[in-house]
Amino acid sequence: MTADWWKGGIIYQVYPRSFQDTTGDGIGDLAGIAQRLPYVASLGVDAVWISPFFTSPMKDFGYDVSDYRGIDPIFGTMDDFDWLIERAHELGLKVMIDLVMSHTSDQHPWFKESRSSRDNAKADWFVWSDPKPDGTAPTNWLSIFGGSAWQWDARREQYYLHNFLASQPDLNFHNPQVQDALLEMVNFWLDKGVDGFRLDTINFYFHDKELRDNPPLAPELRKADTAPAVNPYNHQSHKFDKSQPENVAFLERFATMLKPHGAVVVGEIGDSERGLELLEEYTGVPGRVQMSYVFDFLSGDNLPADRIVAVFEQLQSVAPNSWPCWAMSNHDVMRHITRWNLSDQAAKAYCTVLMCLRGSVCLYQGEELGLPEADLNFEDLRDPYGIEFWPEFKGRDGCRTPMVWDMGVNGGFSTSQPWLPVPHAHLQRTVVAEEADAQSVLHHYRWAIGLRKKHSALRLGAMTDIRSDGPVLSFTRSDSEQTLRIKANLSEEEVGGLGPWQVQIIEG
Repeated sequence: MTADWWKGGIIYQVYPRSFQDTTGDGIGDLAGIAQRLPYVASLGVDAVWISPFFTSPMKDFGYDVSDYRGIDPIFGTMDDFDWLIERAHELGLKVMIDLVMSHTSDQHPWFKESRSSRDNAKADWFVWSDPKPDGTAPTNWLSIFGGSAWQWDARREQYYLHNFLASQPDLNFHNPQVQDALLEMVNFWLDKGVDGFRLDTINFYFHDKELRDNPPLAPELRKADTAPAVNPYNHQSHKFDKSQPENVAFLERFATMLKPHGAVVVGEIGDSERGLELLEEYTGVPGRVQMSYVFDFLSGDNLPADRIVAVFEQLQSVAPNSWPCWAMSNHDVMRHITRWNLSDQAAKAYCTVLMCLRGSVCLYQGEELGLPEADLNFEDLRDPYGIEFWPEFKGRDGCRTPMVWDMGVNGGFSTSQPWLPVPHAHLQRTVVAEEADAQSVLHHYRWAIGLRKKHSALRLGAMTDIRSDGPVLSFTRSDSEQTLRIKANLSEEEVGGLGPWQVQIIEG
């Protein structure tokens, strides 16, 4: 691979708990990922992104880190990770790991020390504030997981900030020592041989130092992408609790550390109001982040042609120099097969369109099998998000159920009861079954990935003349070597000479 492999590259996301269990405890592990890497490589992708496997109390299933340099025992050992890196590189795959730097677990030694007093060495490593005179929280900021973003702590008789669970206190990035400690941790993983990072909640690092209240957001401007519609988080304009201007300087420090290693970053931007503006700010200037994804294709109950056109027109208007990383599914949202109610034919069409768009691509495990969202009972839920807002919002467990490999016990994932049930519907879409079917979604994903790799214009070329004519999306991709005209009928009816869900690619 070249140094800029990421530009137009394809990244396959693995959710470790649900990929492959090798120990029989019902939870996936690093050895299981390493064992299945030949399958990942066979798809033709460039890299594998592994969601958090660090030591954690698992209140948010690894996104609450208690030791940034440790492997949680449920996932294995550091030797397992070293083997995974070695195996991936043998197969020509880059390895990107998921860094959660905006917050830690409340079990992290840093937070335990910070909360012990107001004058210890790490007293200012997290965001602490006195209450208002009436004892209420310092600001009106809300948590994505529901309720106030402030939690009272009796030890210090102060509130601490948590944008997510109360057990996930936010680090204070205004303290240079915090930045230094995190960058030292990054260097540790670079020395282990990782090729890049996915930065969780990249725009949540800094908060407003003056602790000003967020203004309300008019109902017509509310979007249910960063948080579900039933969450009052959407009622605020998040002007002061995230997406602060100080973030840019830290990202430049981060990029400087990565440069000698040739490592790359894909950031997650969670901002319903300014997502594309931040994409430009973070990726459109050299020396910051290579690529980031926003939630434009990770939300909504459909994705018609005119919506795709609107996203790219806005991208050209506010983020012309940015490099997006497009995704339709991941570990945080309902699988797009269910969200958009797609048939296999429709899933193939959207896959082809995705591979033809300008930018990089993230695929989520099982997407290539056409897996629908799992419909779980309340008693099966493990996600605190879903438990909080059930039944109007069922949380994220439905997209996190185990990968299905074959018709063996639990779809070949584990020999014992999995941490989440394997849906019966998924057992009809195992890797083995789809490998045997030439018309399967899996084979189409391989073909579409190969198409992107075959044509330089699809990886790196300009994207112009994007338009919609009813359900038909059309645009041009071109570079110095070739010009391709793409037309996609995103409907179940024949339109303009294109059959239902037909994608036409014409060279010249």
